[in-house]
Amino acid sequence: MNQTQLDDLLTQALPFWGTLPPEEQHLLRDTSVPSTIPKGTITHRADQDCRGIMLILTGQLRAYIVSEEGREVTLYRVRAGETCVMSSSCLMDAIVFDVLIESIEETQVLTLPATALSPLANRRPEIELFLYKTASERFSDIMWTVQQILFMGMDRRTAIFLWDEYTRGGEVISMTHEEVARYIGSAREVVTKVLKYFAQEGIVSLRRGKITILDKVKLRKLAG
Repeated sequence: MNQTQLDDLLTQALPFWGTLPPEEQHLLRDTSVPSTIPKGTITHRADQDCRGIMLILTGQLRAYIVSEEGREVTLYRVRAGETCVMSSSCLMDAIVFDVLIESIEETQVLTLPATALSPLANRRPEIELFLYKTASERFSDIMWTVQQILFMGMDRRTAIFLWDEYTRGGEVISMTHEEVARYIGSAREVVTKVLKYFAQEGIVSLRRGKITILDKVKLRKLAG
């Protein structure tokens, strides 16, 4: 990635970029670290150092929590073109909520390290505002997840998930029942039962590692 491409990326991803003087832009540009995160890698957890802001170039990350029984609940996902700020929670004193962040496919990121961001954030309120604003948007996603778990039946939760995946990627969803269960905070056996019911109703067809949407009207109606 050349400097022009990097500047374009930072301009699009960071609303405060244009307000920084050249020397501060130069600092962030020179300290930014491109990397490829293999699928399944835990890239953020409580016992790891604070990484900083991650700009997702390709691939996808998920933020999740794990219960004492080992059950995973996916809180939200961060996709290409989006920014992950929960990996920079050390820069936000009011954020004490910790999550695990995992790459759910091979993911290319550009990281602006906390070591460079921290002194700038202390001087530049627009950086701190961006961090808290982006974090608050993610907490809205978390509250939506909690609302689904507490107040919606499994049929509707599964239908909402499948509909969201369909609108983003098309009729064929390459995902196992175990993966779907992790994303919606349920057990694989329960998800399998719901998906088999959907298949009997002609809404989806099931193959190993794939779910194909057959009846979009029925699915949309179930999703509400």
